Amino acid sequence: MRHIIGYAATGTALVALTLAGCGSGGNGGGGATKAGTSTASRTTLTAADVKNVGTVVTDSKGYVLYRFDADSANPTKVTCYAACAMLWPAATAQGAITTKGIDKNLVTTVKRTDGTTQLTLAGWPLYRYSKDDEPKEAYGQGVDGTWFAVTPTGAKASGEPATNTGGSGY
Repeated sequence: MRHIIGYAATGTALVALTLAGCGSGGNGGGGATKAGTSTASRTTLTAADVKNVGTVVTDSKGYVLYRFDADSANPTKVTCYAACAMLWPAATAQGAITTKGIDKNLVTTVKRTDGTTQLTLAGWPLYRYSKDDEPKEAYGQGVDGTWFAVTPTGAKASGEPATNTGGSGY
């Protein structure tokens, strides 16, 4: 019985989040701000070589980060919310932001409409791909011709598109 109640609560929370929290379209709210230092937790962006994709940016856990062509960099604008954000969760900032192999001056943040702080690189909002199960996987590369792993300069990676995406990328 506890499992059923737990599943029901999780389902209710997901529906509520989708209906109330994220909204589709919309911009990221305020403009981009310079990444600074703060509490004890830390977010590290690293330039890493990923097979078939090239040198791209990874998060603190080694997962590839992506940019979305429907967003914009100047000014920074976030367009991935609701169902899109379930498949492509925002790369969020946790405390101080450090970089390895990336010009720290290119790293900023933007407030999303749900109040979270999303990382940006050269103005582009950054995302993870939920189907990347392991660090340095890049199944999101080239999805729908609009999602690309991001290079240390904020450009699109030119590596081969993934073949194991299993569905639309929005």
